[in-house]
Amino acid sequence: MEPGEHDSGSDVLKTAFITGISGQDGAYLSRHLLQLGYRVIGGDRVTSSGSLWRLKTLNILESVEVIHFDLGEFSNIYEVLEKYDIDEVYNLAAQSSVAASFEMPTLTADCNGMGALRILDVIRKISPETRFYQASSSEMFGNAAISPQNESTPFHPRSPYAVSKLMGHWSAVNYRESYKMFSCSGILFNHESPLRGDEYVTKKICRAVADIHHDRQEFLEVGNIQAKRDWGFAGDYVRAMHMMLQQKSADDFVIGTGKSRTVQAFIEACFQYVGSDLVWEGKGLSLTGRDKSGKCRVKINPKFFRPAEADNICADAAKARKILKWQPEYSFEDLIAMMMDYELER
Repeated sequence: MEPGEHDSGSDVLKTAFITGISGQDGAYLSRHLLQLGYRVIGGDRVTSSGSLWRLKTLNILESVEVIHFDLGEFSNIYEVLEKYDIDEVYNLAAQSSVAASFEMPTLTADCNGMGALRILDVIRKISPETRFYQASSSEMFGNAAISPQNESTPFHPRSPYAVSKLMGHWSAVNYRESYKMFSCSGILFNHESPLRGDEYVTKKICRAVADIHHDRQEFLEVGNIQAKRDWGFAGDYVRAMHMMLQQKSADDFVIGTGKSRTVQAFIEACFQYVGSDLVWEGKGLSLTGRDKSGKCRVKINPKFFRPAEADNICADAAKARKILKWQPEYSFEDLIAMMMDYELER
């Protein structure tokens, strides 16, 4: 079989355990693995029942097994991995807000850094044959001296979130090299979808533009619109996660589109989708975006600026294209369309 393929005719199905199954990536990965014939078990923190809305949206909630799971509790991790015969672990759970990490640096470090380490150490002790995927992040590159960034680019984290992700990333590398475990990291660049959380700038922009279009909101407030990101569709990126765990040997891969755009360009694309071209006036904090009637639709608010920004994030995913045979199926324009349609119909 080619990497990423599953023998649907086999009597023995693979079992995958996904931490953070209620998140955007957890939901899309669950759907992908179910389509491949996997048994999918998902870990979710003890929260309100509304946390599983993404699984409901994809119509797969009844097809996955959701259990209580917390990265901060070693005994909980041990019990879960001991109870189930798990072939693959995908560690997607995280305190994933970069902005919130500046307010909660120690919580972020414990969840993202120590959480990954706890899982790795349990796997080492009770099921060393289990394959492990760590969700690393392009934010680890931060203020990189080189663009685009690949697997050899030096890291320069610019937030507590990025620092915490580096601990998880290097823990996966260390357990691979020290204990010969199959542990790998996907250094994923920004990937979005209609299932993005409200705290993310892309979701905030799409929702605001839809509300402005429907006269439910007057303008959008944002921070640094000159920050550049490499945006892709989350559904494409979860395919790469699975591909990584099907290789003969574990390795790390950068995943992204290779095209970087500013937040300003993302905003413009969303307004253009609803037939409104923005005209920008002013400079710095006084910069505004106005529609053809002259109404102010975009304002800069300094409270949304980060203490330190990763300015130019762009992926060089040549290694993934060559070895995994992975490439994105959806374009930036496709992403804007699906996110905007979702918000306009909301």
